[in-house]
Amino acid sequence: MATAVPTSPTVDACENVAELVEQLGNIPLERILMHPLPGTATEEDLLSYDGSDKLVELVDGVLVEKGAMAYLESLLAVYLIEVLSPYVRKNRLGAVSAGDGDMRMVERNVRKPDVGFAIRTKFPDGRVSDDPIADFGPDLAVEILSRSNTPKEMQKKRAEYFASGCRLVWEVNFPKRIVNVYHDVEQFSTLTEEDTLSGEEVIPGFELSIRKWFEEAGRV
Repeated sequence: MATAVPTSPTVDACENVAELVEQLGNIPLERILMHPLPGTATEEDLLSYDGSDKLVELVDGVLVEKGAMAYLESLLAVYLIEVLSPYVRKNRLGAVSAGDGDMRMVERNVRKPDVGFAIRTKFPDGRVSDDPIADFGPDLAVEILSRSNTPKEMQKKRAEYFASGCRLVWEVNFPKRIVNVYHDVEQFSTLTEEDTLSGEEVIPGFELSIRKWFEEAGRV
């Protein structure tokens, strides 16, 4: 079931930079792009960064640079895609996207989950549209936390994901070797390297040992 996104003040209502930063989740200032001016950014502005060295999201009319993952953390995303995508394709369950895949949220923000999965019914003719932004949210969103991600920022993301039809969020904290599994914005269970991740009803039959994931991602 979709979860309502808490109404937040528009950027226009922010009287100073401190209020803007708070609205965006208390993220570091250097991640807030100033061109175009905060509150005026559009999807077209977002797409102008395609092919650049920045991964940017559209949040409340503001272009926000995603927090850069450490090298090994980026390999966690790569490994997950390597094991998840073949399973999804073999069983014709849907599509798996990487961290540069734009997905439109119900409140018109555009997010880029580090790994996203969308069920097959979101592609009625069995083909992926060539529109640059998917007009739906993920059914599974995977976020691998970077050093600049804040709890409030991640809460805001989860609220948008669940309001946009997401049913499962995995938040990976690699330094602590844990994965928090969310079925709604606030409630979660914490899994360790002794546990196995399950795709549950979202990706039936898919399982992944967290220990294997963490170990194999760093193996060359």
